[in-house]
Amino acid sequence: MRHHPLGRTGLFVSELCLGTMTFGGGEGIWGKIGALQQTDAERLIGQALDAGINFIDTADVYSGGLSEQITGQALKNLGVARDQVIVATKVLGETGPGPNARGASRGHIMDGVKASLKRLQLDHIDLYQIHGFDPATPIEETVRALDQLVRQGHVRYVGVSNWAAWQIVKALGVAERLGLARFESLQAYYTVAGRDLERELIPMLKSEGLGLMVWSPLAGGLLSGKYGRGQQGEEGSRRVSFDFPPVDKERAYDCIDAMRPIAAAHGVSVAQIALAWLLHQPQVTSVIVGAKRPEQLADNIAATQVALSAAELQQLDQASRLPSEYPGWMLERQGEGRRKQVADAEAPRSQA
Repeated sequence: MRHHPLGRTGLFVSELCLGTMTFGGGEGIWGKIGALQQTDAERLIGQALDAGINFIDTADVYSGGLSEQITGQALKNLGVARDQVIVATKVLGETGPGPNARGASRGHIMDGVKASLKRLQLDHIDLYQIHGFDPATPIEETVRALDQLVRQGHVRYVGVSNWAAWQIVKALGVAERLGLARFESLQAYYTVAGRDLERELIPMLKSEGLGLMVWSPLAGGLLSGKYGRGQQGEEGSRRVSFDFPPVDKERAYDCIDAMRPIAAAHGVSVAQIALAWLLHQPQVTSVIVGAKRPEQLADNIAATQVALSAAELQQLDQASRLPSEYPGWMLERQGEGRRKQVADAEAPRSQA
């Protein structure tokens, strides 16, 4: 298990992160995603830690807070030393009936962190993330509130999830101008069949030095190998009961068709190839994997041992490549000459 620095920090996180959305269950989508209770959740957390995963991600809205509660109790029951695990959680969603029990306002953030710390049974959260963009709260208010949490020691680092590139850059500008703690990571959807963030977000992350945590790396199970053209998942499987995230199915099937022979050549599952593709992408810091069963988690962990060749990566790139859009095609065309100049200047000088 490799470990990578999170953004521009000195914090190293494992290349796989255990997601806990399958913990708790309950009404609505949570029961469809997973309903693991304490004993089964502890088994998965122990399995992940034994494999070298030191990174766990949850959120205050997962199963109405049960996911955080189960995670915290599991770490306590397993006797995990606090400095041996990186715990990330998120705030934004509705946590109560009142009009202020949601969003990225100072009030909700302050209430949210206290509630999360209590459920997790921790004295600090390693990575506290804004779960989505709040159009009702000025970005400066959100950034100031997060900085206060860092200064108070409740939170070590802050991140964001599901924001647009311009929103993140604006927040980074506010943080730099005011000398506040800045976002160090983005948690975003990314798969071989869903490469939309490569248009704006990936270049921004590279430019600004943010880490990337990938959620739903198998596109809600669509890339697990159980689906394909004319092949539907089993009754009760995630995609059958909860068709999310949105995916261009034809492009996804093209990707699955390309992955099947590669998986057969390596003697591994299609899911492992989908995960391995992400692990080969240079901007990816950690891939969040969730599971309902130990054998499912073991299969995901095994993806860290799959080395894809340049030819295999090219095959997958051809099957999954995004169609060209403006201004991308114009940037590519007009910058060609200057990129060649830079490449020539950086090439080793030949010996005279």
